Amino acid sequence: MDAVRVALLREVLDGTEWPAAARRFAGALRSSVVPRGGGLLLVGTERYEPWHLAAHLVDEAAWSGRPELAPTLVRHRVRPGDPGHLSVGPGRLEAAGRGATLLVVAPERPGGGLLERVHDARRAGATVLSLDGGDREVHGLAHEALTVTAEDDVDLDVVQHLVSAAAGENTLPAAGPGRRRFRDRLARLTDQLTAPPPQRW
Repeated sequence: MDAVRVALLREVLDGTEWPAAARRFAGALRSSVVPRGGGLLLVGTERYEPWHLAAHLVDEAAWSGRPELAPTLVRHRVRPGDPGHLSVGPGRLEAAGRGATLLVVAPERPGGGLLERVHDARRAGATVLSLDGGDREVHGLAHEALTVTAEDDVDLDVVQHLVSAAAGENTLPAAGPGRRRFRDRLARLTDQLTAPPPQRW
């Protein structure tokens, strides 16, 4: 998502908790990755693969000069012939320990195998963050969590865009006017956010 559309999305959501919550979460992500230097692992559930967030974090890493924000996307199903950056399976989580940061995107409860791997990674010293749909066990494993439920006025895809954009910011922008405008554009923006993936992903 380009900077203009991110700014418009933030304007639409001005007066809600989401822009500030996304910046707080992005700040936790930056602070966990930068000083530790053990790499950022990004994993979803068996049914939800966060390729879109991975692509945006790669872009933000390049634009902001923070290469440590570029994640390794961990996939539940790796097919023969997949390119290298799409060929990392769940076994990679077993090597995650002190210095690693694990970002879990889980709109629904993951299978027990993933939860066990995340628990083991945390016990080995990895920092765990979650963008989740409110599952207690996922939330409980995270050092920092941002929860989006069906009752909220945004969905997890929108919040991922806010988080990825905020992750690449060098400074926090000034507060907006405090009034939400262009509320009718939110549906159109949501459609744009869920466009087909870039070719490389």
